[in-house]
Amino acid sequence: MPVGTLATVKGISQDLLEDLGAQIILGNTYHLYLRPGVETVRQMGGLHGFMSWPHPILTDSGGFQVFSLNELRKVKEEGVTFRSHLDGSSHFFSPESSMDAQIGLGADIIMAFDECTEHPADHRRTLDSMELTLRWAARSKKYFEQHKLEVPWKLPGATQSLFGIVQGGMDLALRKESAERTIEIGFPGYAIGGLSVGEPRELTREVVEATVQHLPADKPRYLMGVGTPEEIVQYAAMGIDMMDCVMPTRAARHGLLFTSEGKVSIKQTRYSKDESPLDPNCPCKVCQRYSRAYLRHLYAANEVLAQVLNTVHNLSFYLDTMRRVRQSISLGDSPQFLTVAKASNNADQLLRNKS
Repeated sequence: MPVGTLATVKGISQDLLEDLGAQIILGNTYHLYLRPGVETVRQMGGLHGFMSWPHPILTDSGGFQVFSLNELRKVKEEGVTFRSHLDGSSHFFSPESSMDAQIGLGADIIMAFDECTEHPADHRRTLDSMELTLRWAARSKKYFEQHKLEVPWKLPGATQSLFGIVQGGMDLALRKESAERTIEIGFPGYAIGGLSVGEPRELTREVVEATVQHLPADKPRYLMGVGTPEEIVQYAAMGIDMMDCVMPTRAARHGLLFTSEGKVSIKQTRYSKDESPLDPNCPCKVCQRYSRAYLRHLYAANEVLAQVLNTVHNLSFYLDTMRRVRQSISLGDSPQFLTVAKASNNADQLLRNKS
């Protein structure tokens, strides 16, 4: 799922997203709440009308963004008081207000308000955070069920859906408990949150593998905030159905491109006279039309088109990877036998440092 933080997937227009076959995109409640504001979006027909995207949209609860504010937030049982990263103004998010904002944004899939546990965290801190998330999940569901909207562009009578989020830090026993108790609350889909917060990638995989087995196989299982192309295949093989990550678009803006032959840092001088396509095995319009030399020139010249073309390719590569996963499953094969480019293990960390 491409990430469209501010009602836009950075570097690409909605018609191109449709051409690439994007089935669903994400919006970010925290950022949209601050700018342009939920009421503005509501008056413009919700996110679908506002950004002219007549396809599914998922919004996160804002919990992860509030978590990332660190010194600008204060967590209580009622909710979280935080200061805007834009102007320092004070705001308050609770399970109820998060639901109200997401309902107002008109998303098809809404996420329960949760607290993301930092890494590292001791057992007591992780346990307290998990318990708070469970209490907030129950409050989120109660408010949502009383106020959810129909989604008129879908089937008659279709309504918004609320997914629960499993927390528990890196503690596998707490992850199991969180999953079981979140299922008891009851949601039509379940997400694994609180990962990609600085832990080693090997630990991320260990936690995902241990957690997903406790989630219902007949309901969507959503892993939040991952990953590299090869990780998509690995997690799909574990039973994950949905994933999102800013990596393909963020990497594109920094000249890091994913291909079937490995990652390519297009900014490197060695590509300045390379007449070959970026990826000879990629059917996207960028690879079919432009040379590595031209893409390198655009990036070196700081042309806006560089970000656009890089983004189109990276999203195409990611979406094509997921298409091949689906095809593999439909043929009765395990996705784990698919081969994809081996992006470096520290690519996401490098991008975080640059962003």
